[in-house]
This record gives sequence, structure tokens and C-alpha cells, in this order.
Amino acid sequence: MARIRAFEIAAEEASRGSVAAFGAALAASLVRGPLHLSTGQEAVAAGVCANLGPEDLLTSTHRGHGHAIAKGASVERTMCELFGRANGFNGGRGGSMHIADFSVGMLGANGVVAAGIPIAVGAAHAVKLRDEPRIVCCFFGDGAINRGPFLEGLNWAAIHGLPVLFVCEDNRWSATTATDAMTAGEGALARARAIGVAGETVDGNDVFAVDAAAAALAAQVRSGGGPRLLHAITYRLKGHVSVDLAAYRDGEEVGRALADDPIPECIERLAAMGVPRERLSAVQAEAQAEIAAALRSASAAPWPEAHAAYSEIHDTGSGRWR
Repeated sequence: MARIRAFEIAAEEASRGSVAAFGAALAASLVRGPLHLSTGQEAVAAGVCANLGPEDLLTSTHRGHGHAIAKGASVERTMCELFGRANGFNGGRGGSMHIADFSVGMLGANGVVAAGIPIAVGAAHAVKLRDEPRIVCCFFGDGAINRGPFLEGLNWAAIHGLPVLFVCEDNRWSATTATDAMTAGEGALARARAIGVAGETVDGNDVFAVDAAAAALAAQVRSGGGPRLLHAITYRLKGHVSVDLAAYRDGEEVGRALADDPIPECIERLAAMGVPRERLSAVQAEAQAEIAAALRSASAAPWPEAHAAYSEIHDTGSGRWR
């Protein structure tokens, strides 16, 4: 959680050309375009991914930095991708919304709302056909449940009994519109249950609760119980994108969310369990140092060569199909 928070803050500051807090002197904005930050949602990514092994697969959303990091993706290569550098995961060409690291099972973030759902279901079907001992985890936001892939994906997973754990990361805002204003009925879990996908709703700001719920549901999926859905209710502390001041939100609502920040709550819980505060402070310091190093590495990394623009792309036959 500390690593994700430090990464998101650094990425946001890098997009503004100001990262002095991380000990890196960058004179200009080195992240082009807006970022979809997961600041405040760290408990969902950490709590769920703590129950995934290296062999398990994962699909993410346009707000996917935290999912990638929690699954084990390199923070250095992730930062390089944001910076558009050659040693980013996609050679600097995908950017923030297309982080992927197949080496840790991270099949990719996706700039299209709900698009990760059918990808996860396809991966889960392949896992079942191959009789592989792993599961697929599919993150999506509350806005995705109003799109066709949600119904199609969950239906396919249910009728085929696929090993996929669906995770609705409900931050209560669909871009600039409150979720309650655009989602009829009782929401994600009710819709999942209506087509035979069991699940659980959990406080997405309580990493211990997320961990426990994800552990139970993942165990059911692993044992051949078919798909499950975890509805994690959290809050997006930042605007929809890094340049969005989110003036459309009520100040009191944001204030309550800040008071419910998952990281301070986790720190207090761990301290009450006997973890020395010095160790908790050290964890955060270590995360800051790791991200500062990633920033320095990304800012010094080489730009892609021009010819790389024509590699790893789909060849339609250069017109020969005509």
C-alpha cells in the first residue's frame, strides 16, 4: 500500500514537473497527458493481490498502476512507461493506461471501460481448457457494471464455471458522475447474483477485510466453485484524472473520505497489533526511496528509437488484401 501511494504521488508530481519531495530534481513535466490515479484505493489492490500467486493472471482498468504494482510489476519499468521511455513495459508507447507485465501474470490495464472483463473471461476459459492450477483476477470499476461486457462476461463465466475472481473496485464515482445517479437497482453484487455468480461486499478501505474476503472467494474459485465477485467499496481521493480538480464533488464528502484513508487506518491497526511504529515508518520511508530511485532511472532512460514505432504492431498486409 505504501509503495502504491508513493508511486501515485510521484507520478502525479512528475506530470507537473515537481518531484522535489522524492529527492529528484526534474525541471519539466516528464509524464505526457493526464493520469488516472488510484490514490486512496490501495487497500483493494493490496488486499486482493496478497491472495494471488505469481502463476495467477490479472486484468486491470484505466486506473491500473496499483493493480500492476500489487501483482509484482517493476515500479521502475512502470515509471519508464509513464515517461514514454524505451525500457517501459510497452517500449514507452502504451503509457499509463496500458501497463502490462506478463512475467508476473499482469495481462494489462485497459483504456476502455469494462474491456478487461472479456479478456479475463477468455483467459479463464483457456486456463480451464488447459487444466492449469491457477485463477484469473479481473478488476473493474463501478461504471463498468453498466456496460455490456459485464453481463456478457459474468454470464459466460457462470455457464462455463470458469476460475475467475471478479473484483468491482467501487470508488463511488464514474468519471465525473456519482455512481448512485447512474446505476439502477442494488448494484454490482445483486446483478452478479442474478446470473448465478456468488460474492461478497466489503469495506474496500479496510485492507484486513479485503484480504479476508478475497482469500475466501479465491479459495472457492480455486476449488472449482466457478466465478465469484468481490464488491469492494472504496473512494477515489483524486479527480478522475490528474488534471481534474473534482470541483463537482461535495467538500464534506471528500473530507469524510480523507478521514477514512486506508493507509493511516492500516498503520493504527498494525500498531495496535504490536508492530513497532518505527517499523511502520521505515516501510513508508523504504517505499519513498524505491520510488525516488524509479523516478531517477526513468528520467535518465533512453527514448525509443524512431524505427521502434513500426515494431510489434499488427500487419494487415500493407494493402495486399485488396
